[in-house]
Amino acid sequence: MRDCDVRAGELFSYVDLEARVRKDHPLQGIRQIVNEALVSLEREFAALYSPIGRALIAPEKLLRATLLQAFYWIRSERLLMERLKYDLLFRWFVEIADDPAWDHSVFSKNRDRLLEGDISAKFLGAILSQTKVKRLLSTDHFSVDGTPIEGWASIKSFRPRNGSGDRPSDGGGRTWKQAHGERHSNETHALKTDPIAMLYKKGKGTEAKLCFMEHEVMENRRCLVVDAHLTEASGYAERVAALHMIGPFTDETQAITLGADNATYDTNDFVKDLRSMKVTPHVAQNVNSRRSGFEGRTTRHPGDGVSRRIRKRIEEAFGWIKTVAGQGKTKLRGRDRVGWAFTFAAAAYTLVRLPKLMTETG
Repeated sequence: MRDCDVRAGELFSYVDLEARVRKDHPLQGIRQIVNEALVSLEREFAALYSPIGRALIAPEKLLRATLLQAFYWIRSERLLMERLKYDLLFRWFVEIADDPAWDHSVFSKNRDRLLEGDISAKFLGAILSQTKVKRLLSTDHFSVDGTPIEGWASIKSFRPRNGSGDRPSDGGGRTWKQAHGERHSNETHALKTDPIAMLYKKGKGTEAKLCFMEHEVMENRRCLVVDAHLTEASGYAERVAALHMIGPFTDETQAITLGADNATYDTNDFVKDLRSMKVTPHVAQNVNSRRSGFEGRTTRHPGDGVSRRIRKRIEEAFGWIKTVAGQGKTKLRGRDRVGWAFTFAAAAYTLVRLPKLMTETG
């Protein structure tokens, strides 16, 4: 007997969200790790909110929703909230059940509060400090690299510092012809909309863009990101950031290695600084255009070749963060806000890889 095609305008239902998500879904393992990390940050969240006044949306829910935005390549908070209205999987992960979805503006209003507490870096640290995650990580072999991230700015806003390129009194703006008809330089020009973004190009023959510089440290055993940092874009920013980030991993009782590419890191000063920190540099040699900063005592060991092969996998993290997590061109302004989003995207990349790694290792 055929059932009737009855169209109901309203639906009353008690939905068990746990029963709607299969047990082997990738988000099952991720949510468990995320919830443990958020519980460990409860004191940090409490310090950011006043104990009196109107109850606001829990920061834990905001962070879970932001993770979904990175996992599923959702380009804006407005579209994220639209998805949260009807997607039971999203509601299950964020843990809002039958509660209505929020207005997209809550992310902008709460971002500065979470930024003040440096929550993205603490969230990444809380993930890596869990026992089941910590046993996956290497403590003596690391890799480092940097990549530019395009700022949310137009070359028309990159104007001379002397004020000659400001808006005319009639209210009109600069035209593209005016912007492209002059020579631009970080010494003579500054960005009006985001002064921290700098004109930068990755190499010879490439287009110069207004960028920030992203930096990552990866451990070499499972190739997981263990630290992320964002700086101004410059020719020496990658080396300075590398020395800053590798410092917490050094240990007087244990020798560590650091792999890197040759284009930026094979300099005498950088190699000397690493050795002074008791870090063995496993950097690819730049022997084509100039003299390398390495001697045979480093390159003759088999471990040097292994580190230089593995360090290329750091590009996988950069690729995922730029494409899937949508950080190839930031939609935020200011180094602090862009850095917060980048570090949180690095945490999301780590979370994506953890469930499978933990299954493989038992």
